[in-house]
Amino acid sequence: MTRDQIAAAADRLAPVMRKTPMLASRVLSERCAHDVWLKCENLQRTGSFKPRGAYNRIANLTPEQREGGVVAASAGNHAQGVAWAASRLGIESTVFMPVGAALPKLVATKAYGATVHLRGHTVDEALVAAKEFAAATGAVLIHPFDHVDVVAGQATVGLEILEQLPEVGTIVVPTGGGGLLAGIAAAVRDSGRRVRLVGVQAEQAAAWPRSLAEGAPVEAEALSTMADGIAIGLPGAVPFAHVNALVDEVVTVSEDALSRALLLCSERAKLIVEPAGAAAVAALMTCTAEQLRLEGPVCAVLSGGNIDPLLLTHVITHGLRAAGRYLVVRVTIPDRPGGLVRLLGVVSERGASVVDVVHSRTARDLGLDEVEVLLTLETRGPDHRDEVLGALDAAGFAVGVQE
Repeated sequence: MTRDQIAAAADRLAPVMRKTPMLASRVLSERCAHDVWLKCENLQRTGSFKPRGAYNRIANLTPEQREGGVVAASAGNHAQGVAWAASRLGIESTVFMPVGAALPKLVATKAYGATVHLRGHTVDEALVAAKEFAAATGAVLIHPFDHVDVVAGQATVGLEILEQLPEVGTIVVPTGGGGLLAGIAAAVRDSGRRVRLVGVQAEQAAAWPRSLAEGAPVEAEALSTMADGIAIGLPGAVPFAHVNALVDEVVTVSEDALSRALLLCSERAKLIVEPAGAAAVAALMTCTAEQLRLEGPVCAVLSGGNIDPLLLTHVITHGLRAAGRYLVVRVTIPDRPGGLVRLLGVVSERGASVVDVVHSRTARDLGLDEVEVLLTLETRGPDHRDEVLGALDAAGFAVGVQE
């Protein structure tokens, strides 16, 4: 990919894309000992960075290609980007999405004008169906990441970062197929500035570390993550060439880290971010200094904010538990008057808030004179959580923690 291709993409996208804001994060700055800024692509049109590459790719089609329409495969963000871009350019679009695609992403893709088909259970399986459709109808496949025009469009994120934060020392980027990371890397390296580039994958859908180690794209062994936006089985050949040559490091983060990152974005930055979009924040929160080797200032890209409200509720609960602020215990108490009151009294004395109480006389292994209580508590953090558990133990209760 050349400097001219990136510059042309920037000119083409300037009238239709938002220049998304760069927001400072005090809590992450304290954690990383460097100033940390958030590049808010979750506030881009359609809720992610994807329209940049989709629009640039579709706008470059010939009149003959446009007549046949376009087709894409996506878990949601690329789908919306393609649907929006095609509608903007007056072109018919068809999108294949996995059967389990988030309902808000499915509804939004249709609202942007695309015809949607549900196929397979992963993006890779949906992509097979999209390729078959393209072969049968003549529609042009708009790949989510494996095309130079798509990567050039995503490179405009890198140009904006360099403009908004000229002194940037490290850029941390959520990474699935690699289009965004490759594009940012190409733009940054072309500028000649000394910037450390770090990609982040969900550890339960991580094809990049092994691919980079073997020098060629290698399929991930598993795709089991809440971060559906970066759950890509096989890196693209075009992004791989750029990432392999230009990126310093690719790290992975756990599901707990993703949950905690999403919670931090919501609670401290007041930003709604999907799990994939929060991957860079998760890395800054949990990866070691030796893994990241940060040079400041640091820019973490929030790549998307399209999340199902039901999943958001689940992930926030998971994040609270991972952060030690949500405690679920099973407690066996005597089946006589005052037993539950005594249990709740211990909890109250330690300042924990009761969220839910489930009282059961039919649980396994209970004696005739015993009752099991499933108690859900809100605590102030790991230390307070341990204090509550210690108080219950000191009061003589048999406690089992439910992780």
